[in-house]
Amino acid sequence: MHTSLTPSPWVKRFARLIPPGGQVLDLACGSGRHTRFLLEEGFRVLAVDRDVSRIADISSAPGLDVLEADLEGGSKPEFFQHGFDGIVVTDYLHRPLLATMRDALSPNGVLIYETFAQGNEAYGRPSRPDFLLAPGELLHLVESHCQVIAFEQGLDQSPRKAVRQRICAVNGKGIQEL
Repeated sequence: MHTSLTPSPWVKRFARLIPPGGQVLDLACGSGRHTRFLLEEGFRVLAVDRDVSRIADISSAPGLDVLEADLEGGSKPEFFQHGFDGIVVTDYLHRPLLATMRDALSPNGVLIYETFAQGNEAYGRPSRPDFLLAPGELLHLVESHCQVIAFEQGLDQSPRKAVRQRICAVNGKGIQEL
């Protein structure tokens, strides 16, 4: 669990690619660090988590919809039928949702995703293979459907040592201006 309300530098870097005022899904939003940031940037946000109590203080914020949902309950959640201008996911992995997320992007929608990868078991949790991406896994998921803007994998030193994988990709193969 991430305890700071400071948004990820990766999310901050690429959120500007999401169309202004667009609808963004903050999946597994936790304490809402990205929900808060995205709202401040003028986006409309659907914040989803199995426990939304940690964002109760902003639940009535303009432009915010909050949904408490079991993301791992088996069937595809209905909210994925909406076309999102952006999807943000950090520190969460449930493989059955990966392709669903990619497919829930509107044309030119932006996927910003970062989570733990194999090798992280040497530095702490998560350490179970179910919660660690294989080398290049995010890249392989999106490269046939999306234009990859940036991809990274490797050891982070801060805020703590961890092995991570990150991607920013745009739905479709058109050229995205940076």
